[in-house]
Amino acid sequence: MKILIDNGHGIETLGKRSPDGRLKEYAYTREVADRVVKTLTAAGIDAVRIVPEDADVPLSERCTRANALYTESGKQAILVSIHCNAAGNGSAWMSAHGWSVFVDPTASQNSKRLATALADVAESKGVTVRKQAGGRNYWIQNLYICKHTRCPAVLTENFFQDNKEDVDFLLSEKGKQCVTDITVEGIPSRRICHSPVMSIRIFNPLNFFAGRIILWTNGEKTVKSIWMPGYKRRIAASGGHE
Repeated sequence: MKILIDNGHGIETLGKRSPDGRLKEYAYTREVADRVVKTLTAAGIDAVRIVPEDADVPLSERCTRANALYTESGKQAILVSIHCNAAGNGSAWMSAHGWSVFVDPTASQNSKRLATALADVAESKGVTVRKQAGGRNYWIQNLYICKHTRCPAVLTENFFQDNKEDVDFLLSEKGKQCVTDITVEGIPSRRICHSPVMSIRIFNPLNFFAGRIILWTNGEKTVKSIWMPGYKRRIAASGGHE
């Protein structure tokens, strides 16, 4: 399983910062993305940033990179796009606060499972998780990177860059570690790939150290058998997301 981490925006993107200029979204999301990748890698999980540049790489190029890595991984990859939220245009402090995760309207069940897993971890840490009507702990919204990537994909909005309390938290070591931990612990704790008859479960990386990882004696054969022709047809009929 390959974990694709996308860090939002770029150094030249206008307005993506706190009103006092202390937090710049492009820099913050890159710092968190680095922490996430390093932590996952240390746990033996294959993880990579798809945008190592500081420049604001176009969404179409981000999706092209993600889809290429998805294909290279044998269709065993997921994507998390890391952002900070905003309620205004960045010129004044706002009252909206908290953490949220989004999927596209075309999202597969795998994407929804991933979003739910991340939100569950956030809630377990006492974080205010913003919820859409209906009681779901994830939001549904048209999002280019989630719509045009073929792998399961979600976008996280990690607190508000125009809420002073949120910014103070985000810039603290405690806040940076919290955002990192939500991503790291939420990614591998639920089913990532599944078919109508079988599934793979990736566990919390902490379990590597507790010795509770499930090992497959014929793992490669099992992985390949998941992507059955009938399953691919069902994916295509549901909007092209796996």
